[in-house]
Amino acid sequence: MAETTASFVERLRARFPQAGVLVALARGEVTLELDAGGWHEGCRALRDEFGFEQLIDVCGVDYLGYGSDEWDTGTSSEGFSRGVQGRGPGRFGYGQRPSAQGDQPAGEVALPMPARRFAAVIHLLSVQHNRRLRVRCFAPDDALPVVPSVTDLWPIADWFEREAFDLFGIVFEGHPDLRRILTDYGFVGHPFRKDFPLIGNVEVRYDAASQRVIYEPVTSVEPRVNVPRVIRNDSRYATAAGEDRDLRIGSTLGPADTQQPTTGPTPAPGADHR
Repeated sequence: MAETTASFVERLRARFPQAGVLVALARGEVTLELDAGGWHEGCRALRDEFGFEQLIDVCGVDYLGYGSDEWDTGTSSEGFSRGVQGRGPGRFGYGQRPSAQGDQPAGEVALPMPARRFAAVIHLLSVQHNRRLRVRCFAPDDALPVVPSVTDLWPIADWFEREAFDLFGIVFEGHPDLRRILTDYGFVGHPFRKDFPLIGNVEVRYDAASQRVIYEPVTSVEPRVNVPRVIRNDSRYATAAGEDRDLRIGSTLGPADTQQPTTGPTPAPGADHR
C-alpha cells in the first residue's frame, strides 16, 4: 500500500527536526528545506534512508524582488489596468538597478532585499516508492553564495550544478569541474540574476581600424520587455463579480435576473405561464 503524503511528511519531520517541511496538499507537493551545513548529509539520508535514488534536476533561484510585480491587477468589467511602473527585471539598462512598483506619487521604489537571496533547489524521484521531493538550500552569504555539491551522491548533478553556477553564480563546493557551461568563458556576470540587465553588461564588435574584436559596455541596445511582470491568483471570480457590479449600476444591460419588466401586469403568484 502506497504511503500517504501526511505519513511521508511526518517521517521527514522526525528525521530532520531542524529542517523546514512545506506541503501543498492540493497538489501533493512536498518541499524539504535544509541549511547549507546539513545539506550534503541530508541529501545522503534522502538517498540511502528514504530511497530517492534518482536526481531529476538542480537549479538556482534568485529571490530578489520576490512577490513584487509591475502591473496593477484591480478587477472590473474593463479588465486589468495597464500602468507599468518601475524598472523590473529586464527593464533597466547598463549601470542601472532594478526597482519595483510603488504607491503614488513616487510610483517607483527600490526592490526590497530578501533576508536570503540565493537558493539551490534539487528535485528527487524515488522509483521504488513512486514519490517525488523538492529539496531547497539557501546560501548563507549573498555576496558569494556557496552550497555543497551533491555530485558524489548523484553524478548526474554535474552539469546541472555547472549551469546554476553559470547563470546564477552559485558556487557548488566540492564540484570536480565547476566552470561555465552555457555562456562564453569570458562572459561578465550571471545572466539569470534579477539585477543583471537583459541587454547584458558587455557588447562585442569588430573594429576595422584596429582589426580586432572590441569588448565594451553596452551602448547601442535599449532594454525592451513586451509583457509586464504580473503576480495574481485566479481572478475569474473577482472579475465576474466586478462585471456584475458594473453592469448593475446605471445600465440597462446585464444578467437576466437583474432586469425588471417595464410593461404589463405583475404575474399572480403560482400563475402558469406557457
